[in-house]
Amino acid sequence: MTELNGKVAVVTGGASGIGAATCALLVKRGARVVVTDIDDERGEKVAASLGENAIYLHTDVTREEDVAAAVGLATDRFGRLDAMVNNAGRVGSWTYVADTTVDEWDASFAVLARSAFLGTKHAARVMRAQGFGAIVNVSSVAGVRTGFGPHPYGAAKAATLQMTRSAARELAEFHVRVNAVTPGGVATRITGHGAGLQGDALDASIDNVRKGLASFQPIPRAGEGEDIAGAIAYLVSDDASFVTGQNIVVDGGLTLGKAWPGNYRAEADGVASA
Repeated sequence: MTELNGKVAVVTGGASGIGAATCALLVKRGARVVVTDIDDERGEKVAASLGENAIYLHTDVTREEDVAAAVGLATDRFGRLDAMVNNAGRVGSWTYVADTTVDEWDASFAVLARSAFLGTKHAARVMRAQGFGAIVNVSSVAGVRTGFGPHPYGAAKAATLQMTRSAARELAEFHVRVNAVTPGGVATRITGHGAGLQGDALDASIDNVRKGLASFQPIPRAGEGEDIAGAIAYLVSDDASFVTGQNIVVDGGLTLGKAWPGNYRAEADGVASA
């Protein structure tokens, strides 16, 4: 288990799902965390549940001044910044490319790609001066394969992966590492949002999403926020001190390709029992 004693992190989109799970795991392993989101009620509850080692800040990740303020709060309150986790996201609307509006395209890029850029930019300013730090950008299988998200979503997630590699190359000489984590099907509110659900229906949908994903991925269960949080915790820890510019895919095998033919399993069982 990677220990994070004394480290300080900023996590965007920390009010629910992968972000909330990441905040909880980082604090559990000894870090102090700035929880950021635009959902103040949920974000404040997450921070309160984590005690004195967490603080919440309302942050619209599409606004540079908000992201800069989150980084500033971490350094003002805790004196340093060891980790920046750019996790905030949205799925957006599923439409044919010919029907996709410019507004939808720009909104997806603002929340996904621009936010990761802004988080990387302002974290880098602090981390270069410190001479250490780790940045993790949360991408998606939609950024490496088609069909797992709307056109703007997949394009923005792919852009985030390329920016991760580019920034990693630049910042390596300052001992600042930049990596990405790519989730597969994870049972979170953002999945329900992608299906157009809101409010109570959205919360109720999580169990249905979990059940559906159990038969969708090679590992026969849904991904959980904690699965992705574990990869993030590794990447911001000293255990990953020689890892940069990488993309860790945490997808239950989803990107491995089509399932084996049905009779393969029967034949394999027969060999095993012979």
